[in-house]
Amino acid sequence: MKNRMVSILTALGALVMVATNMAAQADDGKSIIIQSTTSTQNSGLFDHILPMFEKETGINVKVVAVGTGQALKNGRNGDGDVLLVHAKAAEEKFIVEGYGVKRFDVMYNDFVIIGPKNDPAGLAGTSDIIGALKKLEKTKSAFASRGDDSGTHKKERQLWKAAGIDILAHSGNWYRETGSGMGATLNVAAGMGAYVMSDRATWLAFKNKSNLKVLSEGDPMLFNQYGVMLVNPKKHAHVKEKSGKAFINWLTGAKGQAAIASYKLKGKQLFFPNAKPGAV
Repeated sequence: MKNRMVSILTALGALVMVATNMAAQADDGKSIIIQSTTSTQNSGLFDHILPMFEKETGINVKVVAVGTGQALKNGRNGDGDVLLVHAKAAEEKFIVEGYGVKRFDVMYNDFVIIGPKNDPAGLAGTSDIIGALKKLEKTKSAFASRGDDSGTHKKERQLWKAAGIDILAHSGNWYRETGSGMGATLNVAAGMGAYVMSDRATWLAFKNKSNLKVLSEGDPMLFNQYGVMLVNPKKHAHVKEKSGKAFINWLTGAKGQAAIASYKLKGKQLFFPNAKPGAV
């Protein structure tokens, strides 16, 4: 009797496992989760391109929009299938550590320094980002930083370091860290009359421009590259590998690249595709 019960339980366990695997395989073709940045979401890019992908493939996409640092952390935890972020060094580390399968360039734009129209630091018209940051320190002009380990925040810290400025020594004084996304930080800057660094796409889509304007732009150091990666299914077995690869192939292929290029606000292109064909 005991042996028979063990056999029955073993058989039931096997059936549950088969059913679970079948459900996972079926679901693989229905939906994926993309961990991405606030800039791709707030700019309206996803609202523009995802309906095209979903119509063509039947794969539904859920976007979790957070800073790049948090998106990478979520990817390490297996809380998503694909990452679309913008901090190349951190992305490459993610791959080396085995959490991602491979990284691919997708698109780019640039960062800009925004500030009040009366421009107390005198940045207007400069394309020298290092010189601009030194002026901000010299004049102790209010600066709002995201302070959230996002791709934008990572880039900003790199630039302060390149300028030879220990920015954390000024934290809480003229340098203020919001711990918030790009849109919220732009709102803080508008309220304070402060300077702020933003990706251009979020700035163009931002509605509460108030007394702010772009004051410094065009330095090659402000280049902003975006990359896409599949979360490694060997680390997290529930990752929708097939559907994730389908999205990466579409995004880096002719149709996805054309969709990115076609997205404009008030006639201005926000992202510029630069993927190489044949991603995965």
